[in-house]
Amino acid sequence: MQKLGLNQVLQQKLSPQQIQFIKLLQIPTAELHSRIEEELEINPALDEGRDKEEANSEEDDYDDGVDDIDDDISIDDYLQDEDISGYKMQGDGNIKEDEREMPLPMTASLMDSLLSQLGFLGLDDRQKEIAKQLIGSIDNDGYIRRSTEAIVNDLAFSRNIMTENEEVEEILAKIQNFDPPGIASRNLKECLITQLSRRDDNNPDNKIAIKLLETGFEEFTKKHYDKLQKKLGIDEEKLRDVIHIITKLNPKPGDYISDFGRNQYIIPDFILKNSNNKLELSLNSRNAPELKISPAYADMLDAYSKSDKKDKQTRETISFVKQKLDAAKWFIDAIKQRQQTLLRTMNAIIEYQYEFFLEGDESKFKPMILKDIADKIGMDISTISRVANSKSIQTEFGIFPLKYFFSEGISTDSGEDVSSREVKHVLKEMVENEDKRKPLSDDKLEKMLKAKNYRIARRTVAKYREQLGIPVARLRKEL
Repeated sequence: MQKLGLNQVLQQKLSPQQIQFIKLLQIPTAELHSRIEEELEINPALDEGRDKEEANSEEDDYDDGVDDIDDDISIDDYLQDEDISGYKMQGDGNIKEDEREMPLPMTASLMDSLLSQLGFLGLDDRQKEIAKQLIGSIDNDGYIRRSTEAIVNDLAFSRNIMTENEEVEEILAKIQNFDPPGIASRNLKECLITQLSRRDDNNPDNKIAIKLLETGFEEFTKKHYDKLQKKLGIDEEKLRDVIHIITKLNPKPGDYISDFGRNQYIIPDFILKNSNNKLELSLNSRNAPELKISPAYADMLDAYSKSDKKDKQTRETISFVKQKLDAAKWFIDAIKQRQQTLLRTMNAIIEYQYEFFLEGDESKFKPMILKDIADKIGMDISTISRVANSKSIQTEFGIFPLKYFFSEGISTDSGEDVSSREVKHVLKEMVENEDKRKPLSDDKLEKMLKAKNYRIARRTVAKYREQLGIPVARLRKEL
């Protein structure tokens, strides 16, 4: 028999304002403008700019609570100062950020470039369709990795063109003469040979390089130089010259021409300047949009609230207008809170890693995790994570993502903790200064690090080396 019961459960739920703030906090500056444009489109009560009469007044606190429509409605809540540039903003001045012209890359796509070159081959309509199928099979690196048989089948099923492998190979050979050199190759070996074949034939080293790739590609990739010398019958100096020619070739010809989508400009969220050894932090001015409550909507609410007619339609209109006004105010407050959180977090990071920001020396990094910053400014770790995962800062030493400054700690023989970033920096210097004829193994690197008082295991050395993009010792060997 079923019984009815009453249980009291305490649950914590985020308010709509908190959810809106979280979403705004985690997006980078580059996306903030689009988010604001979206809000301006869906909420007519939100407007750009600031009130002229109150632009220089101080901000008043706003009560986030929503009054019932039967209560007295204070229009002053919506007409108070909306100036949110109370922080130092990079680029503050008479010119609005939206009015500044941003440089845009004007580059044709790789596909457009290849199709334009196709017109010079003098192919008939049928051959052009085959050529277009081949060009469409080229991946982002510039290779065709589908087999000729698969492309023949694609032509039969998608374009109703019956052809043979020989015809496709013939047209492919013509496309491989397009620019950039090496385009439409089936593999790295073919790509490099194609590039060498288009070079000056009078240089004997080019011919040796082609022979090396044709007969000793596997030995070349494994850096078995002694075997290559015997196979080619050349001395070490000549082999060094030939390998130098090969390593200067482009292994990814598709990157020669970039699509517009790849040409992304990094817009830093923070700008840090060093003025006489005094660090000055500022927010990118794009983080400080000038937003205000629409005076027209505020006047509309005032008019309806003073109306003697209080029928259902009027009450619904008042409710709708007030809802839009509240949403606009919440959005502006969320933008303000976003600025405050960004500045508090970044200032804490700078204080923690002050020596690095002052000198740009990676050896000055201190171990720092999200919890360190969260405890320092009294915020939740999840909030710090949202800031660190999508933001960057422009310094005199370059632009860095914020997560770059977070690293685990490693104990030294003296008992002190050092940043793993510092250990990676030391490891990188060791590899850069090694004898390339006899590269250092991971075991040797481990011993050298321990000699510098870094307690680190060989497997950790291998992990850091891989994170730095450094190949194993055998592949670092040079003549």
